[in-house]
Amino acid sequence: MICKKCRVNGRVQGVFYRATTQDKARSLGLMGYVRNLSDGSVEVLVCGASTKVDQLCNWLWEGPATAEISDVQCEVVEFTSLSVFEIH
Repeated sequence: MICKKCRVNGRVQGVFYRATTQDKARSLGLMGYVRNLSDGSVEVLVCGASTKVDQLCNWLWEGPATAEISDVQCEVVEFTSLSVFEIH
């Protein structure tokens, strides 16, 4: 079990990025959160089995069809035990 925190840049606010990220994370059985940041980027904390976490981190480059992702930066962070994947 690992956790990664990612920052997604581009046109990612106002395009259902958080909702589709939540759907994808839940379908993979992952825990964490997704939230908009004041600089226009989106932050994602994702925890779970490393292969599933990597799947979501790779998917962050796709997002919903209306998004335009210019950069995704992820780093491993200390594991946090969470029970769901939420939108903050």
